[in-house]
Amino acid sequence: MFTGIITDIGRIASRDGGHFAIRCAYPAASIDIGASICCDGVCLTVTTVTPQGDGAVFGVDVSNETRSKTTLKDWQPGRRVNLERSLRLGAEMGGHVVSGHVDGLAKIVDIRQDGDSFRFSFEAPEHLSHYIAPKGSLALDGTSLTVNEVSSSRFGVNLIPHSLQATTWGEKRVGDEVNLEVDLFARYVARLMEFRQ
Repeated sequence: MFTGIITDIGRIASRDGGHFAIRCAYPAASIDIGASICCDGVCLTVTTVTPQGDGAVFGVDVSNETRSKTTLKDWQPGRRVNLERSLRLGAEMGGHVVSGHVDGLAKIVDIRQDGDSFRFSFEAPEHLSHYIAPKGSLALDGTSLTVNEVSSSRFGVNLIPHSLQATTWGEKRVGDEVNLEVDLFARYVARLMEFRQ
């Protein structure tokens, strides 16, 4: 499990089909083979670790299914990605419960400055829109965010300057797709309501 609090920005070092090598600032000795690392919101299993300076390059193998359902289909060397290590028992829960299982892709339809922050508007897949509620939580490219407003399949979030600097959000543009994971509890509540009808 993860919390949606980004702890590093990695960079795709290489890609060979479904195998990706990702450069990060995490010390190599701290990354175990088989560990889970959330990469732009996708929980991936570490298959190789190579020390590089104070950091490391870790390898992951990604299935065709995962690539087809996420932004990983477009990842190329040089791309920067949000990283988060898996939650350790007893660690502070800074964001919300994030599984790293992406539900679909949301598209950025508008970006507007709002004081020192920026408001991002998204179009969500219709089948996921009923899981998104004002003041609810969701993960976008692995980042835990609070929903500001919802109108049909569109919703908005606000990103403060720290979030823009500590993640890849400062690089996003209108038209970009991002990995969307709806709130785990919203999904279960909706499922329970189906049984009540």
